Amino acid sequence: MDSFCDRIEGELQAAWRRSDDLFGLLDAEALLYRPIVWRHPFVFYLGHLPAFAWNQTCGEPRRRQSPNPFFDEIFSRGIDPDVDTGACHAHPEAPRRWPEAAEIAGYRDAVREAVLEALDGIRSKAAKNGGERERFCLTLEHELMHQETLLYMIHQLAPERKVRPRGLPEHVFDGRARSEEIAVPAGRARLGAARGGIEFGWDNEFEGCEADVPGFRMDSLPVTIGQFFAFVESGAYDDRRYWTDGDWAWKAREGARHPNFWLRERGEWFYRAMFDLLPLPSVSSWPVYASLAEARAYAKWKNKRLPTEAEYHRAAFCGPEGKVDPYPWGEEAPSARRGNFDFTRWSPAPVGSNPEGMSAWGIHELSGNGWEWTGTPFAPFSGFVPLETYREYSVDFFDGKHYVLKGASWATAARLMRPSFRNWYQAHYPYVFAKFRCVS
Repeated sequence: MDSFCDRIEGELQAAWRRSDDLFGLLDAEALLYRPIVWRHPFVFYLGHLPAFAWNQTCGEPRRRQSPNPFFDEIFSRGIDPDVDTGACHAHPEAPRRWPEAAEIAGYRDAVREAVLEALDGIRSKAAKNGGERERFCLTLEHELMHQETLLYMIHQLAPERKVRPRGLPEHVFDGRARSEEIAVPAGRARLGAARGGIEFGWDNEFEGCEADVPGFRMDSLPVTIGQFFAFVESGAYDDRRYWTDGDWAWKAREGARHPNFWLRERGEWFYRAMFDLLPLPSVSSWPVYASLAEARAYAKWKNKRLPTEAEYHRAAFCGPEGKVDPYPWGEEAPSARRGNFDFTRWSPAPVGSNPEGMSAWGIHELSGNGWEWTGTPFAPFSGFVPLETYREYSVDFFDGKHYVLKGASWATAARLMRPSFRNWYQAHYPYVFAKFRCVS
């Protein structure tokens, strides 16, 4: 029996069920909506997930007859433009009219069956066929990452265009945790992973390295909505002194007056949760989700800054005794006791709600409740080699405009929570479930 194939098959089946559930949150008309201008409409992603799976596991590597070669091509790669200029990497041109959802769903089902057949085909092969196995891990994690980015789009939809899921957990509002500055002494941090040291990693995770990190002080909790509201109410959000030139130009161009997740109507402030409009004061203890530009401005207002990627690693995984752990809390696998991730909830929770998830330094939720912005531009580690089967995955975004995020949000699958995993977004992209904390 091949334990790898059995496990990956189970994880693929579970991921597909969740993807279907997420598309089920949309009413019929919403599939053609494009709530984020920098992304295709939802219908594209209905086809993109199976097209990517086919192209990785069945098409090129196995030369199988495709259920729909046209779909293989038009759904092969989405868009991710520069939000400042509109320039975009190479991708198939969108058709004048997207195919019908029912036809795409039939293609999806045929691809899923073919993927499982291809997985069966490697069960009896020797373990040395790591390249073929890598394709299935890549396909699985691609699906998991798109589930979260789909939710960024769904979040932007009007409530009447969404189907509220049954059994939705109640929001938690009451939070009493207080932030303090934690001193993290100078020491070493381990970034990335050693090639061959983990079952699967994306190309930007290699080659692992160590960094000397000077001592710093880090806030024990992320910045809350209440704290950021004070920044807005004080007038500092509209004060040019706290913004970089590029960030101020973006703010002026977009007319930004507050984070994307907030709404002001008739003098009242609200928070736009996934399915509810909540009074902003009621969620003041939740972490603020903000763009990197807004996070940088807040940090400057506080006479602080954002952590580097290396500082994050030292605070999250490198304890006082020099031990390096796979999670901020230690070696135990992720669970609801340790934090708000892997769809435990459908929203943030008050900061500090999971004290059993704190790091050895006493710093809370370095993983969970929202991705963590760092001030480190997304760039390759020394020894970087593009993925053979997806060469453009990272390379197209080594442009100095994307920045590293670490940790996880409530919508991040547990499989993606390894220390070496690196997320990245542009400083002016305001839709990410991303929080931040300050260091000095």
